[in-house]
Amino acid sequence: MDRDGDYIDKSLIKANTYMLEGLFETDQEGEDEKLYLTKFEQNFLARSAEFYREESARLLKDSDAGTYCRHVKRRIDEEADRCRSTLSESTSSKIIKVVEDELIRQQIKALIEMDSGVQFMITNDRHDDLGLVFELESRVDPKKPELTRAVQKIIQEMGTNVNSNALNLSTGQPAPVEDGENNTEKEKAKPVEKVVNQQTVAALKWVEAVLELKDRFDRIWKLAFKQDQVLQTAQTRSFSDTINAFQRSSEYISLFIDDNMKKGIKGKTEEEIDEVLEKAITLVRYLQDKDVFETYYKKHLCRRLLMNKSVSIDVEKQMISRMKIELGNSFTVKMEAMFKDMTLSEELTSGYQTYVSKLGDNSSRRIDLSINVLTSMTWPMETMKGLDEERDGTAKTVYPPAIERIKTSFEQFYSTKYSGRVLSWQGSMGTADIKATFKVPGKDGGPPKVRTHELNVSTYAMIVLTLFNELPADESLTCEDIQAQTNIPRNELFRTLQSLAVAPKTRILTKEPMSKDVKLTDRFAFNEKFTSKFIKVKVGVVSAGNKVENDKERKDTEKKNHDSRGFVIEAAIVRIMKQRKDLSHSQLVTETLTQLSQQFKPDVTMIKKKIESLIEREYLERIEDAKVPSYRYLA
Repeated sequence: MDRDGDYIDKSLIKANTYMLEGLFETDQEGEDEKLYLTKFEQNFLARSAEFYREESARLLKDSDAGTYCRHVKRRIDEEADRCRSTLSESTSSKIIKVVEDELIRQQIKALIEMDSGVQFMITNDRHDDLGLVFELESRVDPKKPELTRAVQKIIQEMGTNVNSNALNLSTGQPAPVEDGENNTEKEKAKPVEKVVNQQTVAALKWVEAVLELKDRFDRIWKLAFKQDQVLQTAQTRSFSDTINAFQRSSEYISLFIDDNMKKGIKGKTEEEIDEVLEKAITLVRYLQDKDVFETYYKKHLCRRLLMNKSVSIDVEKQMISRMKIELGNSFTVKMEAMFKDMTLSEELTSGYQTYVSKLGDNSSRRIDLSINVLTSMTWPMETMKGLDEERDGTAKTVYPPAIERIKTSFEQFYSTKYSGRVLSWQGSMGTADIKATFKVPGKDGGPPKVRTHELNVSTYAMIVLTLFNELPADESLTCEDIQAQTNIPRNELFRTLQSLAVAPKTRILTKEPMSKDVKLTDRFAFNEKFTSKFIKVKVGVVSAGNKVENDKERKDTEKKNHDSRGFVIEAAIVRIMKQRKDLSHSQLVTETLTQLSQQFKPDVTMIKKKIESLIEREYLERIEDAKVPSYRYLA
C-alpha cells in the first residue's frame, strides 16, 4: 500500500517489527532465528521482487527511458527510507538489492536499447538522463558492460557515417568549367588557380567531423559519466578503431595540420593555437600506422618550408616538440634536421652574396640567388623531383645560360665550404622574380606603348618564359618543343603552362587552341597584350599546394612505406636478438610486435620473412636441438 501511495500507520508497523525481532523460532534464541527474519523478511523480499518485476515491465512499456531511470532512483530512496522509519534497517541492503535486481540488472539492456534510450540521449544531448543510466548500471556492475557496449556501438556507427561521408565527398566532381575565351564572366567567378580541390575539402571536413564527434563524447564523459575510467578506455578504443578503419586517415590528419599551419592559425591567440596543436596530437595518438603519418607529414612540411607557406616557424617547431614528447625522438629526428637545413641555407645564401661581392661583380644585371641546400637522406626528395612515367629519373632540367653560370658559381663557392659533397639541383619548388616587357602597338601607327611588370613565377615558369626572349613576336612553340628544349618533367610542364596561359589573370602566354587542359600539340606564344593593374604579378602554379594523393600516388607511397617497414622490422629483430642471444620463435615475434606497436602494426607474415632473410645472411641461426623453434644470434 505504501508503495502505491496509500496511507499506512508507520508507528504501528514499526512496533510489530520490534515484536518480531524479539521473538525466536527456538529457545536457543540465535540471531538468525528471529521471527522477523524467518517469517516476515523472506516473504517481504519475495513479494517485493514480484511487485517490482511487474512494475518494470509496465514502465518499460508505458514510459520513456529518462522517466524510468528517475523512477528507479526514487524507488531505491523510498525503500531505504521505509526500512529506517517502518521496518528494520537490517533489511535495507536486502530490499535495495531486490530493487536493483528487478528494475536495473534484469532490465538495463532493454532500457538502453529503448527508442528513448542511450542512442536518443546522445543524439539530443540528454546528459542528465545519461548520467542516471550510468549511475544505475554502476550500482549493479562497476564494469558497466551494457552501457559500455552501447556507447562503443554508437561511436562506431557515427564514425562509420563520418568516414562514408568523407569518401562520398571526395569522389564528388566539382562543377565543370567551360572552355573558350568567351567564358570571361565564369572564369572571373571561378579562376582555374582557385578551383577548390574536392578531395582536399573532404579531408579537412573529415578531420573536423572526427574532432566534433570526439568533443561530443568528451563532454558526455565529463558531464554524464563522471570521468569514469572504464568508459574512457572504451571510448578511446572505439575512436581508434573508427579512425584506423579509414584508409586515408594518416594523410587527412597531416593535411589538417598543413592547412592550419598555412592559414588556420593566422590571427589566433596563443591559447587558441595550443588548442589546435593539442587536437592534432590527439588525432595522431589514435593512429596505428604512425609511420604512414610521418611520411605524409614530412612531404607536407617540406612544401611549407620550401615554398615559405608557414604562418609561423615557431608554431611549426612547437608541433615538432609535441610530436617528440608523444612519439619519441626517432619520429622527429629527420623533421628537426629539415629545420637545421633551412637555417644553414640562410647562412649559405648570405655567405654566397658576400663571396660574389668580393669578386667585384656589381653589374645591375647580376642575378640575386637565394638557395636551399637540403640533405637528401633527410628530405622527401620524391616530393621535389616532379618525375613522371615518361621521364628518366637521371634526366636533368636545362636551365638558361645565365642561370647555369650562377649554378656553377655557387657550386664553386660551396666546394670551398664542403669538399666532397655533390649538389643535385631541384627546380620543382623554386621561385624566380623576373621583369617582363610588353609592347602594345601605338594608336594610328604611333610608337608602341611599353609596359613592364615584375613577375613572381616558379622556377619552371622562368625557364619556359626565357625561351620566348629570342623568339620573334609572330612565332610560337608547341608544348612538345618546350619540353624538348627544357627537359622539364611533363606533368610539371603541363601545370606550368596552365598557370602561364590558362589562368585568366596571369595569361603571360597565349594558347592555341584555348582550353583548360594542355596537350603536347598545343602552341604557345608570348602575349604582348597582357595587362594587369599591378606592377608586381604573382603567377601561382595550378594545384601546386599540398593536396590529397591520387590512386597512383597513394600506391607509390604505400609501396615505399612497405619497403621501409621491412628495414625497421629487421632492425628490431636484430636489436632483440643481440640483447637476448637465444629466443624462441613465438617470443621473438611477440617482442617484435610489442617493440614496433608504437610505430605501426607489423604484419606477422613479414616478420617471419625477415627472420628467414636474417638467417640466410647469417645474422641468426636455428637452434637444432631446441624443444620449440628457436633462434640464436650470431655476433
